[in-house]
Amino acid sequence: MEDFNLAPLLPEIFLSIIAMGLLLVGAFNGNNATRIVSWAGCSGILITILVLLGIGWHKQTVLNGMFIIDEFSSFTKLLILIGSLGAIALSVRYIIDEGMERFEYPVLILFATIGMMFMVSSNNLLMLYMGLELQSLSLYVLASFHRNSTRSAEAGIKYFILGALSSGLLLFGISLIYGFTGSIDYTVIKHSLFIIDGASIGFTIGLVFLLAGIAFKISAAPFHMWTPDVYEGAPTSVTAFFAMVPKIAAMAVLMRLLFEPFASVADQWVQIIYFLSLFSMIVGAFAALVQEDIKRLLAYSSIGNMGYALIAIVANTPEGAGAVLLYILIYMIMTAGVFGAVLSMRRQGLAVTKINDLAGLSQTKPALAYVMFILMFSMAGIPPMAGFFGKLAVFNAAVAQEFYVLATIGVISSVISAYYYLRVVKAMFFDEPADKFDTSIPFARRVVMFVSIFFVICFVFKPSVFIQSSITAASSLFAG
Repeated sequence: MEDFNLAPLLPEIFLSIIAMGLLLVGAFNGNNATRIVSWAGCSGILITILVLLGIGWHKQTVLNGMFIIDEFSSFTKLLILIGSLGAIALSVRYIIDEGMERFEYPVLILFATIGMMFMVSSNNLLMLYMGLELQSLSLYVLASFHRNSTRSAEAGIKYFILGALSSGLLLFGISLIYGFTGSIDYTVIKHSLFIIDGASIGFTIGLVFLLAGIAFKISAAPFHMWTPDVYEGAPTSVTAFFAMVPKIAAMAVLMRLLFEPFASVADQWVQIIYFLSLFSMIVGAFAALVQEDIKRLLAYSSIGNMGYALIAIVANTPEGAGAVLLYILIYMIMTAGVFGAVLSMRRQGLAVTKINDLAGLSQTKPALAYVMFILMFSMAGIPPMAGFFGKLAVFNAAVAQEFYVLATIGVISSVISAYYYLRVVKAMFFDEPADKFDTSIPFARRVVMFVSIFFVICFVFKPSVFIQSSITAASSLFAG
């Protein structure tokens, strides 16, 4: 009767009801209800967080073993919900200012969030694929949500084509894994690989295709080709959502696959993740040096940051997995603050995104300049900001397992990337002032930036709370 216990599914069920209800509200009231639907969506996410915290995080499976709830999935769902809440809060005023006031926007974010929650709780490759496609279909529409912008349309088309390709690779990998293990259930795959004490060449090919599909979702090099163009062309609020949330879900899926069903073939996947991490750090460090648009710069920054997170996965230890969770938590909160500042870059009612537009910001809008200053220092990994501890954790995990070369390249890449972060600081504090930005910054955006700054600065006073929580959540992957 355990499979008929739907209590572990309550967060997903509740958020689905909220999303469908808001879709009906929008359909009956039109686009005038956009603001109401957006804030109702935020309220729904807050209640979903309370439901998630109240259901208990002990390990159990339902739906014939396809859906799993444990400390790892619950922790990552909490991050996804917080990120989605921040993304909607950041976007409400922006979509109105940009003429995109349509009620579908927050609803699409909610459906993408539901898909991501199913992804991180999947215990079956079919459940993983269904969650992934629910997320992806919503993201395709969001990327091209600005109907009057050719750049947004281009971003949507590029993301759709390359996303469809990655989904095809993922599905082909799943079919090969099923063919050579006889199952798509994580537990059965794990036992099959353990019994045969290794993997056939066919399974290895399937594993490569599967990892290639997931690498696209986290924009790891060399599967990063969509990221800069989509980040630049999509509406900035959508770019903020892309940068903050989907990568958490994809990284969580990657960790569950590698540390649970594929744990016995670690000698094979470690090599793949090693080179994905290496390429991502190098591409992220060097390609961003020549960028003039801050959204493209943040795109390459995200590629590099995913490379740093992959370092700790290579370590293949509970401490390494905990370091990944800590890193993506810090990265998400920093990114929310940065995009809060980028969304506030408006001049005469028009959005601007060039680095040169930040020139002299310390004189024209000092509060916004210091927000960016603190967050750029944190992203560069300069102590005592939170970003330093995130990088320290992943590098320590690699060094503990004697991956000295990877850790060294990570440190060098981090030093190189500091240049383009400090370039933004230089423009704000040392260049001649450009025209002033519009003075109005919405209250919700101010709250998001304040929370981000508070976390980044105060993390140093109590890092053990977040570090221990991350390790505890990640350890559930190694319980078997």
